[in-house]
Amino acid sequence: MRRVYVDPAAPQSDAIEEAATWIRDGGVVAIPTDTLYGLAVDPFNAAAVARLFAVKGRPAERAVPLIAADAAQVTARIAALNKTAAALAARFWPGPLTLLLPAPVPLARDVSSAAGRVGVRVPADPIARAVCAAVGWPVTATSANISGVPATSDPDVVERTLGASVDLLIDTGCTPGGAPSTIVDVTVIPPRLVRAGAVPWSEIEACLPADHDSNARRSSA
Repeated sequence: MRRVYVDPAAPQSDAIEEAATWIRDGGVVAIPTDTLYGLAVDPFNAAAVARLFAVKGRPAERAVPLIAADAAQVTARIAALNKTAAALAARFWPGPLTLLLPAPVPLARDVSSAAGRVGVRVPADPIARAVCAAVGWPVTATSANISGVPATSDPDVVERTLGASVDLLIDTGCTPGGAPSTIVDVTVIPPRLVRAGAVPWSEIEACLPADHDSNARRSSA
């Protein structure tokens, strides 16, 4: 594994482009996010997604979360944002809110859920967004850990546990950590809370369009 140290305040463009090149070529890159370190691969490349599961040592039985450079990239490559999704994206992106959207046909099958949905967010981390922008489309952001081992905010742990399996590590130091992103399914009316997380449900409810907010549902799914 190659490890590149990047200053988040002044990231080297060549490091960002190197990460993007690896991802476009089917590689696995560990990148920082606004919570923990994640593993970025091309979600439209089935072989890359299969390799991602092999690196993590887990079967392809759960959907893989994606991150994007901005809402425009989500709309262009994943799905159009309906009224609810647009309102939530405008309020909470960049940030720890994942929206479940209809999965586009070209997406690798194991990235989306059995219901044909995929989770995506715009992270509040400039390096992660820059990588997505350089790739040209959203990338995966599943936690950079072996299945069953706690996720980490420490790049040293990423190198120690995954160094033999990952092509590149973009090291910006320890990430903030904290609660995982809140997940909301905006493909249904009313929208549904799928996983509680960093963004409180009460704040999400307050931003829902008037025809949805009084009927919003919670779910532990």
